[in-house]
Amino acid sequence: MKASTLYKIPPLFLPVILLVPALTVRLHSKSGLLVNPQLQQIKTIFIAIILEALPFILLSVLLSSLVQVFLKDQWISRLNPKNPLVGVLLASSLGIVLPLCECGMIPVVRRLMVKGMPAYIAITFILSAPILNPVVLTSTLVAFRSHPEVVWGRMGLALAVSISTGLIVYLLCPKNPLKQSLLTFKLQSGSASSHEHPRSWEGYFVHAGNELIEMSKYLALGAFVTACIQSFIPRDQLFALGNGAVSSYFFMMGFAFVLSLCSTSDAFVASAFTHTFSAGPLIAFLVLGPMLDFKGLLMLFATFKTRFVIGLSLLLIVLILFGSVAANYLI
Repeated sequence: MKASTLYKIPPLFLPVILLVPALTVRLHSKSGLLVNPQLQQIKTIFIAIILEALPFILLSVLLSSLVQVFLKDQWISRLNPKNPLVGVLLASSLGIVLPLCECGMIPVVRRLMVKGMPAYIAITFILSAPILNPVVLTSTLVAFRSHPEVVWGRMGLALAVSISTGLIVYLLCPKNPLKQSLLTFKLQSGSASSHEHPRSWEGYFVHAGNELIEMSKYLALGAFVTACIQSFIPRDQLFALGNGAVSSYFFMMGFAFVLSLCSTSDAFVASAFTHTFSAGPLIAFLVLGPMLDFKGLLMLFATFKTRFVIGLSLLLIVLILFGSVAANYLI
C-alpha cells in the first residue's frame, strides 16, 4: 500500500476520534464513574473549544493546501522590490492572498530564498502570513466577538512587529542567514520539504489530510491544557497572575510558546482567559504564538544559522512585550 493512501484514511475518522472520548466521558458520568465537578468542567471547556475552532482549521487547511500544491514558487520569487520598505510592506500583506499554515511556512520560504528572495522579505512573510490573513481574522472576530479591541490589537501589533523585524533584519543582517549554502539547497530542492506533493488533486487532498492531522493534535492538546488550567488552578491564583504588571505578559507569552497552537484556533483558547487577563497579555499570546512557538523554533534552527535564530527570537520577545504593553494602554 502506498504511503499516500495511508495518509488519506485518518482525516475521515478525525471527527470520530474527537467525539468518542467526549461520548465516553458522557456515558461514564451518567453511570456515576465520573462525578468530580472539575472533570465535568474539563470536558465542557475542552469540547467547546474543539467545536468552535474545528471549522476554521478545516478552512485554513483547504486554503493553505491549495496554495502549497498548485501555486508555483517562481510566481512569488519575482516579487522582490528594490526598496526595502516596499519589500516588507508587500511581504506583510502576502498573507491576505497566501494563507499558509505555520508548519508549511518555513519550507516554502526556504525554497523562495534559494530562488532569490531576500532574507528580510522572507522573515517578514514568515511572521506576518500566519496572522494577517482572512481566516485568522474571521476566527479571532468570532472568538472575541464581545472584545473587538483584542482583534484589532492583534492585527495591528502583528503588522507592526513583522514590518519592524523585517527592516531590522535588512539593516543588521546583510548576509544570507540560511544554515546551508544556496548551492546545497539547490541540490536538495527536490526532497528538502516534507510538505512537497505532486501538483494534482490527489496531492492536494494528501497534503490537506496531513495538515488537518498535524493541526488538530495541537488544537486538542491546547484545548485540554486550557481546560485543565481553568479547572484545577484556583481562580484567585490566575487573577494574581493577570493583575501582575509583568507576570501576566510573560505567563501568556510562555503559554503560547509551549502550546504551539495553530493561528486559526489559538483565539478560542485565549478567549477562555478574557475574564482573567486584560487585553495586553491576550494580545501578546495571540501575536507571539504564531511567530515564535516550540515547533516553529525547531524548524527555524533547522533552516537558519543558530546565532540568527537566537537574535530573531530575542527581538520578537522584546517587540511583542513592549508592543502589547503599549496596546493595553491605548485600547
